[in-house]
Amino acid sequence: MPFTVLTAEFVTENNTFKKGLTELYDFEVDTLLEGDAAIRARRGANTELAGFLDVAEVAGWQVIHTISATASPNGPVSRVAYDRIAGVITDAIKANRDKLDGILLSLHGAQVTEFCEDGEGELLARIRAITGPDMLIGVTLDLHANVTRAMVRDAQMWVSFKTYPHIDMRACGVQLARMMGEAMEGRTRPATLRRDVPMMDEVNSGRSDEGPMVPLYAAARRQESEPGILSVSINAGFSDADIKEMGPTVLVTYDRNIAGAETRAGEIADAHARAIWQARDTVANVFLDVGDAAAQAAAFDAAKGPMVIADYADNPGSGAYGDATNLLAAMLDAGLQDAVFAPMIDAEAAAELHRHKVGDVVTLAVGGKNDPAFGGGPLRLTGTITHLSDGAFRGDGPMLGGLDRTFGATAILKVGGTEILIVTEREQMLDQQQLRAFGIDPTTRRTLALKSMQHFRAAFEPLAGKVIVCDSGALSTPQMSRRPYRNVRRPIWPLDPDVTF
Repeated sequence: MPFTVLTAEFVTENNTFKKGLTELYDFEVDTLLEGDAAIRARRGANTELAGFLDVAEVAGWQVIHTISATASPNGPVSRVAYDRIAGVITDAIKANRDKLDGILLSLHGAQVTEFCEDGEGELLARIRAITGPDMLIGVTLDLHANVTRAMVRDAQMWVSFKTYPHIDMRACGVQLARMMGEAMEGRTRPATLRRDVPMMDEVNSGRSDEGPMVPLYAAARRQESEPGILSVSINAGFSDADIKEMGPTVLVTYDRNIAGAETRAGEIADAHARAIWQARDTVANVFLDVGDAAAQAAAFDAAKGPMVIADYADNPGSGAYGDATNLLAAMLDAGLQDAVFAPMIDAEAAAELHRHKVGDVVTLAVGGKNDPAFGGGPLRLTGTITHLSDGAFRGDGPMLGGLDRTFGATAILKVGGTEILIVTEREQMLDQQQLRAFGIDPTTRRTLALKSMQHFRAAFEPLAGKVIVCDSGALSTPQMSRRPYRNVRRPIWPLDPDVTF
């Protein structure tokens, strides 16, 4: 049957402890495309929209794609940016309301705006006010979602990623679109229940390569084949967003046509929620301080591949500034050779280096300019410029393959034995092309210091001789007590270690 489905992508994750806002410009740097332009850019890549289209094209649906808006994690979304993007979506729904059979949305689940804690809940409420209660709405989420009651109230179907590093975006889009097709055909009547856990986030942030979540994801996949169970989504939460409904959640979408499905959905959700709680002291990462990390790198035999140091605390992918200097200072003090530090997000330094040419020896202040209390202040460095670029690259790895991105004005400054990738625009380390495009072959270096918590593993762990994780003391430090929480519900673990569940 030729159904008409409206689609949209509005994806960003917001750190409420970070200075500044996510503006429209930040979406333009990453992705801000409407209609066919968005489809052309994203249909062949690992995106939720590509998954929606995979199903729609086979089924013969008419797709009205409104907008693809994605921005790297940053401060809360400004009202201007939010209303502009949400307005494209809601205006299209108003214009096509009478012919729509369903709406498919790619959201994040941890969006905070300057005017409300729950960007996704606000968007869904605006959509429901237009469509009324019966329109079928399905949503994909990043597994680092703080899923609120308002969100679940206004959409029937939910599918969250089950991989971290995230490599199943397109697959999740396919799964949700197939669920939508069954519902539009009247073969299912989907509904979703939600369970939450009194934790700030899952203790390993939802890692799918090791740790307690691995068997939970496997169980969720099996449970999705049970009669009446349409999807099982386990969300690790996002503790950098200080909102009331922060924390891990479990969503189970079930078929109201199947007797006993709601009861079984509740059993599944309760079991996963309990398992997350019981594993709250099971930490897979060993967090080294910067001195220990640099010392290990200095002593490491890189014959089987470089040592990768993940700067967990200064991960731009969780909204950290990406300009912390503590780890870089330790690496320089240790005299590391054939080392890379990437990225240092410092637009001022990048602009200064672009006033020179390759081969120039330059002295300037690098990093630490946003909040020196988190991760260290500026370093006065003298080095040689070895590369200058506009920062454009095309990903070719498991996460960014086929997607065009930019670091903006980019330079490589070599200080001693360390090459520092100094960039303008925000991005965590996800793809080898973030080095290769700028003349650095990561397989030939002894040490790769990468600003990322976990996503780096998809592209860089296969080439690494060893991976270690560092807490540089930056904004996304795992020491949550360093951040001034005001809005999260209390009691909650680990701020309140005696809380019960």
